Amino acid sequence: MSAGLLPWLASALLLAGALIGLVGAIGVLRLPDSYTRMHAASKAGALGAVLVLAGVAAASEGAVSLEALFAIAVLLATTPLAAHAVSRAAYRAGILPRTGPLGDAMAQDSDQKDSSSRR
Repeated sequence: MSAGLLPWLASALLLAGALIGLVGAIGVLRLPDSYTRMHAASKAGALGAVLVLAGVAAASEGAVSLEALFAIAVLLATTPLAAHAVSRAAYRAGILPRTGPLGDAMAQDSDQKDSSSRR
């Protein structure tokens, strides 16, 4: 890639990551319940961090670039798992989501498990 283009690419990636992180933070403030807030924080936060780390990788050379790419891989592997674990723990603690016309699938699953364990 051209030496003049790489700083522009790094700057664009950093700016895009910061803007997506900002959208995620606004989502945490504006969304109605803890599950949708967690969704905004995990998805937008992870994407924003990935773009920022990609910008760091584009702006740096050698080992720092490789470390940023490794951090991206770790972030993409752990963020969805952590969000799922926290939301499941919140549900088990009794924090119920706002349900729409589709209902609460977790309540139906737990009701079926309870009825099958009583047999």
